[in-house]
Amino acid sequence: MARTPWAPGAPALAGAARAVEEVIRCGRSADAALKRLANAHDRAAIRAITLGTLRWYLRLAPAVEELLTHPSGVPSPVRALLAVAAHQIEYSRNVAEATVHAAVDAARLLGAQRATGLMNAVLRRFVAERASLLARVDEQLPARTAHPAWLVQQIAGAWPGQDLAILAANNGHPPMTVRVDASRVDARAYVAELAEAEIDAYAVQWVENAVTLNHPVPVSRLPGFGDGRVSVQDAGAQLAAPLLQVRGGMRVLDACAAPGGKTGHLLEQAGAGADLTAVDIDPDRVALLEEGLRRLRRTARVVAADVRDPGSFWDGRPFERILVDAPCSSTGVIRRHPDIKLLRRPGDLGALAAGQLAILRAAVTMLAPGGRLLYSTCSILPAENEEVVTRLLAQEPQMRRAAMPSGAALAPGALDRTVGVQLLPGAEAGTDGFYYACLEKTTAGT
Repeated sequence: MARTPWAPGAPALAGAARAVEEVIRCGRSADAALKRLANAHDRAAIRAITLGTLRWYLRLAPAVEELLTHPSGVPSPVRALLAVAAHQIEYSRNVAEATVHAAVDAARLLGAQRATGLMNAVLRRFVAERASLLARVDEQLPARTAHPAWLVQQIAGAWPGQDLAILAANNGHPPMTVRVDASRVDARAYVAELAEAEIDAYAVQWVENAVTLNHPVPVSRLPGFGDGRVSVQDAGAQLAAPLLQVRGGMRVLDACAAPGGKTGHLLEQAGAGADLTAVDIDPDRVALLEEGLRRLRRTARVVAADVRDPGSFWDGRPFERILVDAPCSSTGVIRRHPDIKLLRRPGDLGALAAGQLAILRAAVTMLAPGGRLLYSTCSILPAENEEVVTRLLAQEPQMRRAAMPSGAALAPGALDRTVGVQLLPGAEAGTDGFYYACLEKTTAGT
């Protein structure tokens, strides 16, 4: 039998190194970087290695750099490959020596023939010395938890006593939860359907229509996914649509709708005769939303527009319900998107909060008197959550807090804030981190 030209696993390491480099050097999201590799034969392995490396990059990179005489002189693809290989040595079940061999071949695949000797020498030292190297790195909490120092400080300031649990949850692997379309299938019946497909799962007790798999599977294995009977959605995200209290016949605006998970849920809740407009600023994400609605067999008016400019899409007729699922730091979903730790900067928070407030104020102009607005983010930082809502209430006197369940009634471990409710990643409910606040427009003067 002819020998394969590369060591087993070398192409996957090379692909992951390319993706990691795009995140680190170019500031692209991991999803965007991996999209370029979507046709690779071993794309599942590339994705797993990429996300694992990004999850632990801020712990691994300092340890590897200790072994480099002139780190800045090492080409960025080679540095990315060193981090990828270090991740496989430290966090995978692969034989360390085999990983070293594969990484040397991966350097050749990256066109870095001259770096093969350095790759071999550095990784062999890492294998031999990693306990002491990582012990030194672990003396500092940010590096030990692979978070940037500024974010560790933000989390500690916002959640004293819970910060270590949040940091640990951010480095965990999230569950795969799905939402069943209640008009077409019952959650318990779907659990039985999964069992027939040899997929272990259970119905989530505190949120209707949510089912969590004991082990993630490709969506292609999910019964009913192709015909829209079921959608992948975190249990915490499934709280949004019920909080908005949509009923059939209402005019509804999903103000920052893509990729469309909450849009689909709102349409399911509204039932026949739903009058929903879904707006998003990004045309590519709007295309994803439209594709998702086709799979769900649901219809809505979908518009690529900036919701801060109502005149670009709004006909002047008020909406009775508005969902503002605002763009945010995404600090509540780091376990799903570990590149957030590397892409976010402390200066982002002020700009994000200003944008969130501008979106909310635009939404207020489109909300009918007596109408209900739900503000949500996947952030755990108060500057994007209750502080934004407090500023809105101060600037828009016609808006007030609306009735909503307490944290304890909403989800296990959810926390009441000065305004709204916060779910923390992991925690008792096991969800991602989400913030929800319900508001309404007074009818005074109408």
